[in-house]
Amino acid sequence: MADNSFDMVVIGAGPGGYVAAIRGAQNGLKVAVVEREHMGGICLNWGCIPTKALLRSSEVFHLMHRAKDFGLSAEGIGYDLEAVVKRSRAVSKQLNSGVGHLLKKNKVKAIMGEATVTGVGKVSVKTDKGTEELTGKSIILATGARARELPGLEADGDLVWTYKHALMPPRMPKKLLVIGSGAIGIEFASFYNTLGADTTVVEVMDRVLPVEDAEISAFAKKSFVKQGMKIMEKAMVKQLDRAKGKITAHIEVGGKVEKHEFDTVISAVGIVGNVEGLGLDALGVKIDRTHVVTDAFCRTGVDGLYAIGDIAGAPWLAHKASHEGVMVADLVAGKHAHPVKPESIAGCTYCHPQVASVGFTEAKAKEAGYDIKVGRFPFIGNGKAIALGEAEGMIKTVFDAKTGELLGAHMVGAEVTELIQGYVVGRQLETTEEDLMNTVFPHPTLSEMMHESVLDAYGMAIHI
Repeated sequence: MADNSFDMVVIGAGPGGYVAAIRGAQNGLKVAVVEREHMGGICLNWGCIPTKALLRSSEVFHLMHRAKDFGLSAEGIGYDLEAVVKRSRAVSKQLNSGVGHLLKKNKVKAIMGEATVTGVGKVSVKTDKGTEELTGKSIILATGARARELPGLEADGDLVWTYKHALMPPRMPKKLLVIGSGAIGIEFASFYNTLGADTTVVEVMDRVLPVEDAEISAFAKKSFVKQGMKIMEKAMVKQLDRAKGKITAHIEVGGKVEKHEFDTVISAVGIVGNVEGLGLDALGVKIDRTHVVTDAFCRTGVDGLYAIGDIAGAPWLAHKASHEGVMVADLVAGKHAHPVKPESIAGCTYCHPQVASVGFTEAKAKEAGYDIKVGRFPFIGNGKAIALGEAEGMIKTVFDAKTGELLGAHMVGAEVTELIQGYVVGRQLETTEEDLMNTVFPHPTLSEMMHESVLDAYGMAIHI
């Protein structure tokens, strides 16, 4: 096999691409991965990881203000935004280096450059040193996505920010508008609001966190408002008038347009797939609303060409991309592979309070024709939550009344992004309500609420 001839060429080294490359190498394949900007992709460098580092700083800041609640004293509480951002970037840098090390350890050839698929099994890469031509029996597209920008609401890095600007802010906003209340929007709203920004969130749908269960969204909204956020639902930003140091937003709500003044706007209105410049049109790859259309095994319909992660559509989550990467690498190596089921992938939002879910919402389960049983348990009924000083939250479970199948689980409150995996494993193992009822949960833990929520669905909760 020639030096530039591979069993598998991966385009993009984000959480889908680099994982696919490593698994391919573990499977005995000769693998190359091409990355145009950062090893680890958006998630590691500009998304999942650095935002969590920022949010951890704001969480500690919030707890410091509650010192008295824990019998402690803290005076002169403040923050250094530059230092907060510096810590966040250092965390990303450390992990970025780690990805490079893992690729090298697994003997994956890593190439920095911009790739184009020039034909079946052929990839051309523009690098700093010129153009490299690669051949691959299988090619995996893992190029991810970028922030969607709406006409008139384009980011300028000064008054209007995307997530990248918000991660390395030129200043601390005093009066902030966040457009969009999905995971990205609400996490930044939570971060800046906790640090003292007067924060308004505008959501075009009828509720914040619109993909979540309606009951969880309502609970989260109540908490956000209590923290001082202004929430405008069924509202749309029609226009932004930019002036020196200020911006006037024309917001349509209830059929009327209101004008509100801010010094900073964060646009978080979704993402678009990075499909340009890859040569996909010439290959006949089907693209639907900037996302590559694939089957359950991430096959594009072009021989040997796969697409994984954000470029392949919802859910736009790093862990979905990674799992697809493993699945495709196993498929290419001739191993038995299981397709990824979107309804079994958990979604986590790291605002305060945290939100996490998996499977059907109550409304979706009813729409699908299920006869359901629903259980709920509040944090205020859990000893560990009270001891932590985190008594606001709830856990909700949805079951098929006929079979006992766990259809969905929805949570809001402290550390629910860690708890949700218990239900994810349960769904993967096709557990029933009986299995969960007979499971012994350790005490005192937050996880006991998961048990109680199941019991409540069947009228057997102990602690409420």
